[in-house]
Order: sequence, then C-alpha cells, then structure tokens
Amino acid sequence: MSYLLNGDRVIMGTDYYPEHWDESLWAPDLDRMLETGIEVIRIAEFSWNKFEPREGEYTYEFFDRFLDLCQEKGMRVIFCTPTATPPAWMTDKYPEVLNARQDGVLYRHGARRHYNYNSTIYQRFTRNICEKLGSHYARHPAIIGWQLDNEINCEMNQFYSESDTLAFREFLKAKYGTVEKLNQAWGTAFWNQTYTSWGEVYVPRTTLSNNTNPHEVLDYKRFVSDSACRWAKLQSDILRKYLKPGDFITTNGLFGDLDNHRMAEESLDFMTYDSYPNMAYGLNSHFTETTSLKDRFWSLNLDEVRALKGTFGIMEQQSGANGWNTGMEAPTPRPGQITLWTMQSIAHGADYVSYFRWRTSTMGTEIYWHGILDYSGRENRRIREVRDVRDKFRKISEIAGTQYQAQVGLIETYDNKWDAELDVWHGSVDRTSMSGLYSASQHTHTPVDLVYLRDDTKADQLKKYKVLFYPHAEILTQAQVDLLEEYVKDGGTVVFGCRAGLKDVTGKCVQQDLPGLARTLTGTDVTEFTLVAPDEGTIHVNWDGDDIEAAVFNDELQPLEGATVLARYENSYYKGVPALIGKKTGKGRTLYFGGAFTEKTAEVFFRRLGVIAPAADIVEAPEGCEITERAGEKGRYLFVLNYEKTEQTIKLHKPVKDLYTGETLQGEKTMKPYETLVLKV
Repeated sequence: MSYLLNGDRVIMGTDYYPEHWDESLWAPDLDRMLETGIEVIRIAEFSWNKFEPREGEYTYEFFDRFLDLCQEKGMRVIFCTPTATPPAWMTDKYPEVLNARQDGVLYRHGARRHYNYNSTIYQRFTRNICEKLGSHYARHPAIIGWQLDNEINCEMNQFYSESDTLAFREFLKAKYGTVEKLNQAWGTAFWNQTYTSWGEVYVPRTTLSNNTNPHEVLDYKRFVSDSACRWAKLQSDILRKYLKPGDFITTNGLFGDLDNHRMAEESLDFMTYDSYPNMAYGLNSHFTETTSLKDRFWSLNLDEVRALKGTFGIMEQQSGANGWNTGMEAPTPRPGQITLWTMQSIAHGADYVSYFRWRTSTMGTEIYWHGILDYSGRENRRIREVRDVRDKFRKISEIAGTQYQAQVGLIETYDNKWDAELDVWHGSVDRTSMSGLYSASQHTHTPVDLVYLRDDTKADQLKKYKVLFYPHAEILTQAQVDLLEEYVKDGGTVVFGCRAGLKDVTGKCVQQDLPGLARTLTGTDVTEFTLVAPDEGTIHVNWDGDDIEAAVFNDELQPLEGATVLARYENSYYKGVPALIGKKTGKGRTLYFGGAFTEKTAEVFFRRLGVIAPAADIVEAPEGCEITERAGEKGRYLFVLNYEKTEQTIKLHKPVKDLYTGETLQGEKTMKPYETLVLKV
C-alpha cells in the first residue's frame, strides 16, 4: 500500500531544495518541518547537475547525505527526475535538445523547460539519468515515490524544433499512411496547400497573419500530447524496474495540449496538482476579467484532476505570495486563506497536500514566490497557520478515502477542448458556457464532476449522474452518440448546447443537416444559426415563465418526430422560433438548447432538472460559501468554505458533527472570514 492516498489519513508535505541551502540548515529544517506536521518532502526536480555535473560523470554523494539524514529524522521523500531543466553543458554541446519558437529561433539556456521531447539526443540523456537515479536511489528507505519531470507542458506547450518536425511526420504517417489521405483529412485543396511528399510537411510554421490550416493544427495538438505522453512513459517504464513495493510514480499539474487521462493510465499511479488560488488576486490576473469566482475558480481545476483517477494529491499548495522578478504579482494570503485553500483541495478529493515551498528562495526568478517561511526563516503568521492546519488534519482524517459526490456531470473531450482553443467561434461559446455552468454550480451549491468521454468509456460509468451537460459537442462521434443514447435509455438526462454535431474528428464541418449525428438522439433540426450581433443585446428565451438568456450564438430549432418544443426565443428577428427542444428516449430524455449557458441560464436548468443544491436539506449558505460533499463507508461529510472577507451566516437544518471541535451543531452559525467547516452528517 502506498504511503500516500492510502485511505487511512490526510497527509501534509512541503517542497524542499537542499541544494539551495547550507548543509547546516538541513537538520534544523527537517526537525522544524516534523514539528509543524510535515512528514513528506519533494526534492530534486531541478538538480540535474548534482547528479551529472559533466557529460557521463555521475555523482550521488550530495543527495545520499540528504536522504540518509531524512531517514534518520523520519522524513519521507518524493524523489524527482530532473529533466525539466537540462544542464548548460548539454544545451551548449547539443543544441538539438532545445525547443524553438515557431520562426525557428531556439530557446536558450537560462530558464526552465527549454527542451523538446522529440530530440533523440535528449531522450538518450533522459534514459541515462533515469536509469542512474532509479538504480541508485529507488531502494533508499526514505523514498516513498517518484515525480516525473515537473509540470509537463507548463509555460510552453508548443514545440517547433527540427526534431519535432521529424517526429510529426512519423506521427502523421502512422495515422494516415499516405500523403493523399493526409491531404484529404486536412482539406489541403483549400488555398492550394496540397502536399506531394512527406518532406513538405512541417509542424505549423509562421504564416501571413498566422492563418495556419485548422485541421493541421488540431492534429498538431494531438501530436504534442502524444509526444508528452511518450515522454512520461519513457521515464516511468525505467523507474518501475527499481521501485520498492508500495512506492508510486506521479507527476504534477494539468497543462495544455496534453491528454492527461492517457498519461495517467500509461505512466502514473495517481495524479498530483499544483494549486495556486491566490493567482486570482494578481495584478494581471485574467481570472478577475473572466469570472467572479476568483480563487473559487481553482475548484474547477481540482475537479479536472479528480476526473483522471479519483482521489489525488497536491504537490504544490499555495502558502505565500506569488511572484517572479519577470512577472506575476499576487499578495500574501490573508489570515485564514492558507487553511481555506487547503480545505478547498481536500473538499474536492485530495488526501495529500504539500505546501510550496518550505523556505522562500533568496535567488533566481522565483525570489518573490513565497513559501511557508520568508528569507530569514523566522517564525511568522503563515507557519502558525500551517500548524493549525496540522491539527485540523488530525481531526478530519477519517474522511481519507471517501469520494467526492456529484449528481451533475459536465462532459468534455480532448478533441473539443483543443478545437475550442484554436477556433474562435468554438472558443467563444465554450468559455461562456464553462464559466456560466461552473459559476452556477458554485453559487447554487450544486457540485459537479468533469466527465471525459474516452474511447473506453462505458454507460455504467455515467449512470451515477442524474444530468449530463455536453455544452458544445462540436466534434461529435457516432460512438459518443451511441454511449449517450444508452445512458439516456437507462434514465439519464443529457443537455446539449448550440453548435452540436458541427464537425467531424478532422475538424471539418459536416455536410449534414445540423446537429449532425445528434439529430436523432435530440429530435432536433437546426434550420438556421448565427452569432448574436452586438446590437441585438441579450437574447431572451421563455421557458414556461422562466426568462433565460441564449448567449453568444443561437441555433434556430425545429422539433423532429417524437420531440417537443419547450421554449422559444423572445426577441430578435427569430422571435417565436423554438430555442429548446426536448425528447424522451427510453426512461430518460435529451434537451437541446440553442445558445451558450450563462450563469443565470445554468441555474434555471439545474433547478428545473431537479439537481440544484443536493445538500440543502442539511445546510443552506450564502453564495459566498462553497458546499461540497465527500462520502464513503466511513460516512457522509460536508465541507462549508467561506471565501468572503466578511462574516457569512449559514443554516444547519439537521444536527451535524463539527469534526474540528467534536461539537454537534444545528441552527444558525456565523462563519468568520475565510473560515472552513468539515461536518459529519
């Protein structure tokens, strides 16, 4: 059984960099961590030179000393492969290992993640370092698991080196077989882009106004994901030869152009995430512009990582101010916010939380990315709060192993996710609906899961959800339609938004009446469609007295046989045209809505479909609080998190046990700013 995520208790850790500090600090730092409640540390993710200071010359003494000290003190260690920062001797002698901009200029040594996955030279060096580290360190008793690389695809998820072009060609050859089939899939007859040999095919290059072929770019995103997944598997396969029984392999973060499900299935025992909700308060934060949720929007990221393998860990949890000397500026967490964001992670399914970092770096780019301790290491408010979290962990540890509870699923696919990133029409509706649906789920206390449809997804996996939203299924496959039809026949409800069935898997628009493959399942015919013009204002829809908005893009609908008109547009030139179609199939039904989902619209759907606020019979709370539930054989547990800097009053309709204090609570309770509650029902 793994030391982490073992279902026994919630565990606290931190990230530590022994190479940054004088050895005289190691022992007192470890003692102080253990006294604070920290029992696991992550090390070595940026330390290649400590193992291979010159090509082919390997040294182990530095981390041998540190690991032996950890064993003496009783500290457990997650050891990392150091491949996120190739050393200067390598990048200088072998520039082929470097990534490049789209115009071909190499990213030089001096930052991090400046390599490319497809360099055969870098793959060789990576195999060597993983073999050396695995064979030497894996049996050390202090080590409990391994982290691959660091934040795969972070900062840069585009790769334009010569190695990437060569690998891209091989990827396409395996997928299409011939150049003729590639031309057909990419629609190269448009703008005379036809290829006559594989040597003419490159990764997307700089073009006029950057108008690259969208079907090429969609395949390129798939290629980047494939490269990253193969990169993780290269390392994982080597390390698994050396693991002790019970030791694990993980990696941290969720980043763009990466099929995290595939990576997790092929290479990881579980996923960990790096959670920095304080970035929402940064001076240049786009979260302030796109959502009112601010730090609560990180719950969506936690739901995303939970979608991979259920229970997960946090490898880097916010503990101080954010900032690089080159950018990113966010304030120090206010009193209570470290606890709040920690419990946010636990509430959404984490059983391990590791704070970034123990000591704030005095050098380098991250000198303003603060940890638990400041530069001098003196006692401060943050370490006192972490000690309070330690005490809370001991009191709530019975929740370990329980699962997050949701009756609503938000369907996602990687094809649609990537298409929305490169297609501005798709992106506009996708951003609106994801923000609207998630904001509504938060403010109405309606927990949701992210549900990825995969080639191996079974209908039984969907049955636990009363309602599934597939907001904008632009790229839709027959296998997905068949899967959803089986789910509906068994009693489920699927809600589609506008533009469903528009494209095939290449990203080309289908030559079918819309919504294409979804026509029969939804009983819907899309007769016309349009972006909502700015001078139209809000497009209103009347749903039996409920006024909802059909935002961004509108499909004009007509019912097919067996379907029913549920709502109509109230204004614009298509006033009176159906905007919402319902169809019963078996024990369940589908709904097709002709717009994107704003928060108010999503709230109405939650209410009318009977899934809003499932814990309302136990606890009511203002919009400023989040309510989530974890449950299992040990019991049912509710988390109430106050994200506001003001007091919030909640109502407890039934007696519940406060796990922090052991008291039984009922009636009204006033929560302090950023206060959290963990309640056993």
